[in-house]
Amino acid sequence: MARPARLPLAVAVLALAACGGGGKPNAAAPCPTTGAKVSFPLLDRSKPHSVSALTNLGSFAFRLDVEDSPCTTSSFAALVRRRFFDGTRFHRIVPGFVIQGGDPTGTGRGGPGYTVVDVPPANSLYTEGVVAMAKSSTEPRGTAGSQFFVVTGADAGLQPDYAILGVVTKGLQVVERIGRLGNRVTERPTRRVAVLRMTLT
Repeated sequence: MARPARLPLAVAVLALAACGGGGKPNAAAPCPTTGAKVSFPLLDRSKPHSVSALTNLGSFAFRLDVEDSPCTTSSFAALVRRRFFDGTRFHRIVPGFVIQGGDPTGTGRGGPGYTVVDVPPANSLYTEGVVAMAKSSTEPRGTAGSQFFVVTGADAGLQPDYAILGVVTKGLQVVERIGRLGNRVTERPTRRVAVLRMTLT
């Protein structure tokens, strides 16, 4: 998202994770990583995969876009299985725009130590309920670590630079509630919103 420079990993945030389940993954993982060398199984494109996020304000779920983002969704799923997101919080909340989480440090600069890339389709739209991955302004299009964002406005007006993780299928009212708990000036949450558990189905 074309926002102030101080939003490094946030420019359209939302990483996701999954824990267990989700059908049989492919054995090979031809997804190159930058940073730490990490391998993870690819999710089966022929089956649906969803992530459920239990927060201290309720639950929401989103369907993973494995077709457009095979490496991003598979990496996210692997992090969920490791319970990487459990205990993290939404560190950036901009009312009418996005809620962002997935940073284990809570600073907006943390991640899993590696990134993958899935360049999103040129016609990608970041409308309400879309979950996408955050990246810094200096990283290539489609770069994804662990930080993700969920769009809470009708249209975030972002360029197709952020890997698409999926779309909210349940609990959009919970996402909207969280989206109201931010300071428009500081873009910081007005109360603590934490992810208690993420699971993959």
